[in-house]
Amino acid sequence: MSESLIRVSEIFGPTIQGEGALIGQPTVFVRTGGCDYRCSWCDTLHAVDSSYRHDWHPMDAAGIFAEVERLSGGTPLTVSLSGGNPAIQPLGGLILLGREKGYRFGLETQGSLAKDWFADLDVLTLSPKPPSSGMEPDWDAFQDCIAAAGANTRLALKIVIFNEADYAFAKDAVARHPDLPVYLQPGNHTPAAPAEDDTTIDMDGIMERMRWLIGKVSADRWFDATVLPQLHTLIWGNLKGV
Repeated sequence: MSESLIRVSEIFGPTIQGEGALIGQPTVFVRTGGCDYRCSWCDTLHAVDSSYRHDWHPMDAAGIFAEVERLSGGTPLTVSLSGGNPAIQPLGGLILLGREKGYRFGLETQGSLAKDWFADLDVLTLSPKPPSSGMEPDWDAFQDCIAAAGANTRLALKIVIFNEADYAFAKDAVARHPDLPVYLQPGNHTPAAPAEDDTTIDMDGIMERMRWLIGKVSADRWFDATVLPQLHTLIWGNLKGV
């Protein structure tokens, strides 16, 4: 595949951003295919696992942006770049093309790969993966991502919480980067038994974790943290394309 082509899992919207710093804002999603992580509780395996690679479409920046414009009716809005890990794709040209027409761009990544085009984003959400994921962050690479974003890109931390170990991890992450706003999110489903049906979620488990997480933050007087659910999950479950 040409280095200028982007592997796309799906493009959909307009809908709302369901989590993090842009929660509730209208958006079109460009979900790329491929990831350098394999989190135990991943809820977007169709955009991560190479067994789905035949469903990913190589597209150039112009083709992707044409679809974004079609879906948004030509009215500029925020474009959410997600994955998988969108940082492994050559997205710089797409971002510049969209910004020329007034579109804004937000991207979420685990912070494992730094790209110079991070400086052209409006919002970069860094989501280091906690112990429950089975992955371990590279804090040097994470710092490189912050440096690549520069002074004009808004930065935020978003951390998924399933248990006490994840909560302690979040505390450590914030201690490493105290200047970044942090968004804490209860995990979508239990790591031991991921939902097989994309429309079915463990709603009781999510709400139990949400109440527990609110209680933890309140008891610790951690008043700089923002605790949010995955809004899209509460509305649509793990359904693709919404």
